[in-house]
Formats: sequence, C-alpha cells, structure tokens
Amino acid sequence: MNDLRKFARYFLPYKVSLITGILCILAGVIFNLTIPIIVGHAIDANWTHITWSKLTISALKVLGASFVSGAFLFLQRRILIGMSRHVEYDLRQDFYAHLVDQPLSFFHDHRTGDLMARATNDLSAVRQLAGPMIMYTLQTIFVVVLILPLMFMLNWRLTLLLFITMPLVSLTVKFFGQQVHIRFEKIQEFFSQITVRAQENFTGVRVVRAYAQEDAEMAEFENLNRQYAERNLSLVRIDALMRPLMTFLIGIGFVLIVWVGVPLAVRGEMSVGDFAVINMYLSRLIWPLIALGYVVNLYQRGTASLKRMHAIFAIKPAITDVRGVVPQPPIAGEIEFRNLTLTHRVGDEPVLQNINLTIPAGQTVALVGRTGSGKSTVANLIPRILEAPEGTVFIDGISVRNYPLAQLRASIGYVPQETFLFSDSLAGNIAFGVDKADQEKIERAAEIAGLSEDISGFPEGFNTLVGERGITLSGGQKQRTAIARAVARDPRILILDDALSSVDTYTEERILGRLREVMNNRTSLIVSHRVSTIKNADVICVLDDGRIIERGTHAELLALGGDYAALYERQLLEEELAAI
Repeated sequence: MNDLRKFARYFLPYKVSLITGILCILAGVIFNLTIPIIVGHAIDANWTHITWSKLTISALKVLGASFVSGAFLFLQRRILIGMSRHVEYDLRQDFYAHLVDQPLSFFHDHRTGDLMARATNDLSAVRQLAGPMIMYTLQTIFVVVLILPLMFMLNWRLTLLLFITMPLVSLTVKFFGQQVHIRFEKIQEFFSQITVRAQENFTGVRVVRAYAQEDAEMAEFENLNRQYAERNLSLVRIDALMRPLMTFLIGIGFVLIVWVGVPLAVRGEMSVGDFAVINMYLSRLIWPLIALGYVVNLYQRGTASLKRMHAIFAIKPAITDVRGVVPQPPIAGEIEFRNLTLTHRVGDEPVLQNINLTIPAGQTVALVGRTGSGKSTVANLIPRILEAPEGTVFIDGISVRNYPLAQLRASIGYVPQETFLFSDSLAGNIAFGVDKADQEKIERAAEIAGLSEDISGFPEGFNTLVGERGITLSGGQKQRTAIARAVARDPRILILDDALSSVDTYTEERILGRLREVMNNRTSLIVSHRVSTIKNADVICVLDDGRIIERGTHAELLALGGDYAALYERQLLEEELAAI
C-alpha cells in the first residue's frame, strides 16, 4: 500500500482529467442501464396489442440511449487512457532522472539490463494501473452498485439468488489473483536476466566474435528465452482457467433465475417485461464480473512491477548537493587535498592514506604509479564522482561539497580511463556538455586532440555517425574524441585519467604538444602509467598503496633514484626492445 500511496501523487496534476473521466464512466453506465428498462416497458406495452408506432418509439429510445452511452464510453477511454500515458511519461522522466543522479557504485551493484527491464517492461505494467485498471474497476463498481438496487425493486427473490454464486466469483478472483501476482513478479525478474544477457552480448560483440562464441551465446539465449516463454505460459494457463470458471459461475446464476423466474412470470406474480429486464441486467453483470478478473490481473501485475521500480527509487543518490548549498564565485582552479584518507566501505583497508597535495591554479600535476595505487581515485574525488570525507578536498579554498554539483562539474573537463562515446555524430560527441558549440570550436578541439587528420579521412567528416560506445572507431580515435570533448568545454580544471594509453608514443607527443598550450592557463591533473606522458608536468607525484611516496619534477625524481627512476629506466628498456 505504501508503494500505491507514492504512485498516487502522479495523479495530482491530472485530477481534472481523472474526475471528468469518472463522471463519463458514471454517465455511460446510467444510460446503458436505461436500455433494459426501455425494452421491458416496450414488452409490457405490446404484450397484448402490438403497434408499429409503439415499437418504433421504443426502438428509437434504445438507439438514443445506446448512442449517448457509446459517446460517454469513447470519452472515458479517451480521457483516462490519455491520462495514463501522461502518468507514464512523468514516471519515466523521474525514473531516468533518478538513475542519472546515482554514483558509479550504484551501477556496479545494478546491471544495466535489469535497469532497462524496469524502465520498459515494468513501467508498461505500472501504466495499466493508471488507465485500464481505474476505468474497468469503476465500471464494475458503478454497474454493480446501480444494478442490484434496480433488480431488488423489480423482484427481490430473484435478486437474492445472485448471492449464491457471487461469493464463489469473489473467491475465484482472490485465489487466482494471488497466483498471478506471485508468478508475474518472478517473470519480471527473469525478464531482467534476458535483458542483461542481450545487452552484454550486444556491447561485447567484438569479444563474442573474436572467441567464436556466436553459437554458444545463441544457444544460451535460446535456453533463457524458452524458460521465459514457459513461465509466461504458466501465467496464461492461470488466466485461461480463471475466466471460463467465472463465466461458468455466472451461468449458474442465469440458470437459477430462469428456473425460479419463469414460473413467477407464468403465474403473473411478475410481468414478462420485468423478467426480461432482470435477465438483461444479469447479462450486463457478466462483463463487469469478468472484468473484475482482468482488473485483478492488472492490479497484481502492476503492483509487482511498481514494487520493483520503487526498490530503485528507494535508493537515495549517495552524492548530491548538500542542503542549503549556494553558487560560489567562479572557479579559478586551485586544488587542495588535506589529510585525505579514504575507504570505500567501513572496515575495508584505506585506498588512499594521508594524502596532502596542493595544486596552484594554472599548474600541471601528474600522478604515476603501479595499477591499484589510487591514481584514478584521487582524480575522481575532484568532480565528486567519488565522495571524499568532509574537509579533505578543496577548490579555491572551498570544500567541493559546498559547490553546487552543476557549477563544480561545469568547470571541469574530464577524460575518464574508460572512454565512452554516444551513438551520435563525431561533432555531437565533441560538443557533448557544451551549451553553445559552434563548428569552429568543435574543429579547434579536434585539432588539439590530434583527431583532425582522422576526421578528414571519413566520408562525412564531422557528421560521421559513431556506433554504440564508439564501436566504429579505433581505441586511439575514441580516446582522442574524448579529449576533444573535454577541451571543447574550455574548463578551468582539466583531468586526463590515462587518456593517451591507446595511442602510440609519436601521436602522444603531438597531442601533448598541443595540449600544453591549453594547459598553460588552467589547472591540469594527468594520471598515467607512461613516464613520457607526464615528464613535462610541473610536479609529479608517485603513488604506492594509496600514499604519495615521491614528488618533484622529472629531473628531481630521476636524481632521487627511487621508484620513479626505476619506472623510467624500465620503460626506456621496453622501448629499446620494441624497436629491435
């Protein structure tokens, strides 16, 4: 019920539509229920003396009531189903915004395919709660509430016969509804597995082909798909059994009314017209009672999916604007780490220990060290991709937590270790995150990143479409596109996290030569495992096990003869061996 209360707030902007739709349902039911009364009066009026004029008038009344009832039926569907689409739109927007606000750790714990299943299949089931379920539920309620008093007025004894079968219908709906809820929840969870499998195969298509695993992956997907179909068929069997059983129980009600009602009409204890009206009302009860089973089905599916969606909504973003945060003065670029010690989880070993480092505005600082030494972690703390302890990371003397996230990240150009490109043109990928990026700015960023020559060789130049995750580009082209994207923002702080690992040393030198012009007037942090990438930095910090063990210029660190010098000599040797 708590999930439904949260869901109910999505109806507030559309309360006028909801009320109007409810009134249309009520009006449609009322006009529809007048038709049996008109027919009953026509039968009694013509029972002894039939005239064409009376029959014509009665027929016109039936047609008029049917037309008005049909008009209200159209309006209720138009209004309520339309409202459900608006609710679906709002819910999808909120779900997407909630996912976008989540930190990286959230996506490590939740698979992309599962999230996509919740955003599509589950959301579609939830929409049924907002439209069809409301419509059919109210139709059923209005029909039952209005028909039963009318039937009591016509003949209370025949009406009481319905209460022999109606409790059986209710028990049937309750039993099968529970079965639907349990099975549908498991089906949705299994659908997430299929989505995850497909998403991983599409994303990793190069690996699948490289290892000739197409047939194996298709066989595995076929197995999952078959299990999914079998689970759905078990749900279909429940639904297929529920409706005929309900129809049978309602049919018993018909038999009882005919069995008892015909003798009453023959003896004159009730008119033939009234007997016909009761039978027509009973016919009109059939669809609402069958619809009740459909409504329960929708409710159980919708609430199961709503539960899965709210499980994601319940996860609060770990990194958000602190309460009361206000815009700060424009960022100049000084970065400071004060006594920074960081652990990812309570009880774990620290990944960073006692880091103290000040980077003056406009200076270039490089981080180097073996894999797992904490270099990328330090870089990720500046734009708050990872959250540092309070009072440990500052920009221009202000804690990064006191900057609005939008202002902080808008001032930073960040090239992450894992390059990601969107299914867009090269120009669109370079201009991503830039409010106003004209062609000249895009071309200049591409030139600085050493991408211009590659683009000139593409048939459509900057309009060349990039496949999903940049699959149509080489690793080096993807990295250079990401660098161009960061440069195009003209940021005050530039972070390059192993951004040149996929290019050769010759291309690297050319790119760095152009980047030095960009880095001269802005703060730059370069993370790399190559000495050649960082040797011209103002300060080089060597990390090991989360600690800064050496710092200084390239020349100073070589003279020190420590870890940095050993790394430099090893890489020189590797280059010499590669050249042989």
